[in-house]
Amino acid sequence: MRAFAQADRFVSEVEAHKLRPAYVFVGDEVFFRKRCREAILEHLVPPDLRDFSLFDFDLSETDLTEILDRARTPSLVAPFQVFFVRGVKNLFGRGSNQDKLDAIEAYCKDPNPAAVLIFVADHISIPADPRRMDLTDKERYERIRESMGEYCAIVELARVEESEAVRWIGEYCSLQSVKIDPDAARELVDALGGDMMMISNELEKLILYVGEKKRITLGDVETMVLAAKQRSLYELTDAISSKDRIRALEMLDAILSTGDGDEAAIGHLYMLAKTFRQMLVILERNVRDQRMLWAALWQGFRVPPFAAEDIIRQARRYKSKRELTRAIRLIAKADLALRSNPPSKRMMLEKLVLDLTTEPKPEVPGWSQEELPV
Repeated sequence: MRAFAQADRFVSEVEAHKLRPAYVFVGDEVFFRKRCREAILEHLVPPDLRDFSLFDFDLSETDLTEILDRARTPSLVAPFQVFFVRGVKNLFGRGSNQDKLDAIEAYCKDPNPAAVLIFVADHISIPADPRRMDLTDKERYERIRESMGEYCAIVELARVEESEAVRWIGEYCSLQSVKIDPDAARELVDALGGDMMMISNELEKLILYVGEKKRITLGDVETMVLAAKQRSLYELTDAISSKDRIRALEMLDAILSTGDGDEAAIGHLYMLAKTFRQMLVILERNVRDQRMLWAALWQGFRVPPFAAEDIIRQARRYKSKRELTRAIRLIAKADLALRSNPPSKRMMLEKLVLDLTTEPKPEVPGWSQEELPV
């Protein structure tokens, strides 16, 4: 499976203790990043020495020179040190940053053999089909590969093809001595948009739910995933599209009350963004019924059958594509805010709902939506 290959290769290097001085994790697929981090914790970082072995830095908060100095300095306590460095985009900001890249190259040529640097470039999204990569992301990736790729190992953390996700579900269930019906596995992938982090979390719940039955059916997926997640999501977007602020906040509260912490908040936001993108396509192609809907939305971007009529009705409540693109921009800003670890993720999501249920200001000729005076 192509999407799993790069993470598997890194894990094998960790297990064999044959690591390069530095790596760059390129991509925002949380599932693979978690998998790589867990391998590091298992094989390189003893639990009782974690405070002396594992370090997390962000280049927006800590100077690169300080991080490299700490990496060069052998620990008197820990046999091996791991440095996760986020904020890679700061290495390619305005002005000349060649001195920073030169410093990383110099470290890699004379590294501390008892340490590894892992730069996390999660500001780049790599789709399952690289040909569909956003032009901006493609340019950012090429910049990293052409510079850091000369002395750092690049590990792609890309999205997963639906067929790969279905296959992984079957293999994982076999390891857990659980059988999953093929239509149940496909429905789980389709319902969660191929997001491996959400799929793995929901699969763990399903395994616990079926218990001694040791078999997951389509009905189990519809009960545990679609009913709890998808249906409530479409109720939320129904309230948002109706500009019913009170009902939207009540639905958000219900969703968050059954959530699973930070990853769940980001996952809900991802599904919300996907739903609004689907509504934009529906409005652009003037979709009026389910037959037109299946033709307009491609595989992997389709809605569950139970939600077809709902999403068509919701999309047609918007008067123009501009309203929907405004909503997508608001969700994108909220996603960025969530990933910057705000004091309250709930507050960020509540603000998003308030913004989405507020009528946009009329556009004035010569002014963009963001430039309108308050």
